[in-house]
Amino acid sequence: MQFTEQFDVVVVGAGHAGCEAAMAAARLGLKTALFTLNVDLIAQMSCNPAIGGIAKGHLVREVDALGGIMGEVTDAVGIQFRLLNTSRGPAVWSPRAQCDKQAYRLKMREVLESQANLKIKQAEVQSLVTGRQSLAKDSDPGWFANDQRRTTNDILPNQQSPRDEVVGIKLRDGRTVGAQAVIITTGTFLNGLIHCGEQQYPAGRSGEPNAVLLGENLKALGLRGCRLKTGTPPRLDGRTIDWSRFQEQPGDTDPTPFSFRTKQVAHHDRQVPCYIAWTTPEAQRIIRENVHRSPMYSGQIQSIGPRYCPSIEDKIVKFPDKTTHQLFLEPEGLSTHEIYVNGMSTSLPVEVQSQILKSIPGLETADMLRPGYAIEYDSIDPTELERTLETKKIGGLFLAGQINGTSGYEEAACQGLMAGINAALKVKGEAPLILDRTEAYTAILIDDLISKGTNEPYRMFTSRAEFRLHLRIDNADRRLTPHGRRIGLINDAAWTDFQAKRARLDAMNMLLATTKLNAEMLQSIQHSAVSMSSDHQVEESGNEEPAVLNDQGPMSKDWTPGQTLAQLLKRPEVGIELLAPILQSLLPEFFEIQTIREHSRVSAARSSSAVRNELKSVETEIKYAGYLQQQQKAIDRLKKSEQRHIPEWFDYRSVSGLSREMQEKLTKIRPRTVGQASRIPGVTPAAVSLVNVYIEIQGKRRVQATAL
Repeated sequence: MQFTEQFDVVVVGAGHAGCEAAMAAARLGLKTALFTLNVDLIAQMSCNPAIGGIAKGHLVREVDALGGIMGEVTDAVGIQFRLLNTSRGPAVWSPRAQCDKQAYRLKMREVLESQANLKIKQAEVQSLVTGRQSLAKDSDPGWFANDQRRTTNDILPNQQSPRDEVVGIKLRDGRTVGAQAVIITTGTFLNGLIHCGEQQYPAGRSGEPNAVLLGENLKALGLRGCRLKTGTPPRLDGRTIDWSRFQEQPGDTDPTPFSFRTKQVAHHDRQVPCYIAWTTPEAQRIIRENVHRSPMYSGQIQSIGPRYCPSIEDKIVKFPDKTTHQLFLEPEGLSTHEIYVNGMSTSLPVEVQSQILKSIPGLETADMLRPGYAIEYDSIDPTELERTLETKKIGGLFLAGQINGTSGYEEAACQGLMAGINAALKVKGEAPLILDRTEAYTAILIDDLISKGTNEPYRMFTSRAEFRLHLRIDNADRRLTPHGRRIGLINDAAWTDFQAKRARLDAMNMLLATTKLNAEMLQSIQHSAVSMSSDHQVEESGNEEPAVLNDQGPMSKDWTPGQTLAQLLKRPEVGIELLAPILQSLLPEFFEIQTIREHSRVSAARSSSAVRNELKSVETEIKYAGYLQQQQKAIDRLKKSEQRHIPEWFDYRSVSGLSREMQEKLTKIRPRTVGQASRIPGVTPAAVSLVNVYIEIQGKRRVQATAL
């Protein structure tokens, strides 16, 4: 076939997954094209104009650590930053930023347009162009980039059975574009259908056309699909809101950036507040009386929505005893008065939405700029995918984002990055990058999808991680940046900064482990405690009078000279803030990355977010050392099971003692490792043991058959 244009990699869809995929492929040196229905809506924030949140912030940090761009763009356009969950353990701390919706879109486009090897195209993709090719050994997804290899019995035979391979795309205007790999990141656009009360109409997003032709083409290619649903709340005119009726929620004084490469977020000195609101019993009454008009409850919507982001009518129906529900009023940007009503996702009729809003104190006169709505869309069963996010049935075709059954910008971005990396590595003939569950939330998300599938939009939580103390936001770079450097996404400047940070942390750990407490240090700690207590009381009460500690103070009687600072830091009542003045005098270069603002002697509480976060990282490693060691033993056991690969030729039907149910589940998913097989819902430990034994049995039979 003659193609109008030829690229190495083509990305279809310019949402959060598509942007990461296109940038990764282009940065790895491949000629890349990004196709979108509207170049003016690249990286559009269709729902909440915010990045991060619980577990989602972890994903953004991981994207950044590997060399992605979402974190840097957020730091450039964020208008409010908060570090969540700091009252709990460090494993669940997570950054969140309210973004300027328009600025995010424009900044992302600027980044994409400045990238070499990347072209942005506005056109509708109608279908894939495929050809038949034999399977090659170097395309075997069992060949890993991170030094994992198959055993002798796992090696694939010289397979000649052909399968479809993508060779390009066809556009609706008749042009054809050749490509060695295609990444589809179409979000909610495949056969999208919007619902608002009794009204329904086809759309990919409100005001944008859906993609019917490509959706039907994917079905025709034999990819199993399902129908999912998501929704969005109404938007209000901030000038018509009585803000005095709501509780203000400000950002952090010294924001923590998302990107390890950001020294300070752009709007650190002019953040805007969000506000907390509550529904009323009157709102509950209105919803109950009109719930039959909601497409979710009238039978108009048949698909399943996100369990952990329910609509307001879902909350009323499922929690009838709860008379009020929390809402957040969040600005959509610095140059607009539009307000996002977080927590009020709904598909009720427009007039009912208006009644609900006017029943909330402070919103009686609020003008609704855009109503909320629900949208149904096609997705592909993620069990159709390899760990690389390449489809099993069609070589060179990768899927990322909501098309794989996930929800959220962050979940989409991490998939897009991994799909872009692996598509590029496949085209270059190099081993793919496969992360395991012990390395990243990104790997957990992918493993959950390909092993278990999903019948509802998948959202990431810290509770999905078996080893979340190892998967913190502060060590995402130490976990993943070496991978990013090896494949070529981390440039020299970023790598130099990473090495310098690692050297600082090593030096601080050594200092704490070898420095012994003396009387002068005890006095310094006492002084720090008094200062911190005074600052806390001033912040809480506004009283400028100095605080006076009680007789005991923060120090225990058994704090005796001779023990190391690391031993002292293991105590639950001791935070590294108390030791900051001592550490600064002993290792001043550690604190040189900060700007000292008010005080000549700077405690961690007054240090820049960069210094404070690095100190907290050191503290976490010391204070939780015992738990980390226990988890490391479990990680080693899991890795052992992951290194036991299941060959492509393995026949589950010939495993004696394996029930038909087990055979069907395992044949459908085709797990690549024994560890993955153990995580498939319904597959028992006994079944996994049988598979483990029969790998050797079937391997020996194949060797004997070949010899004959």
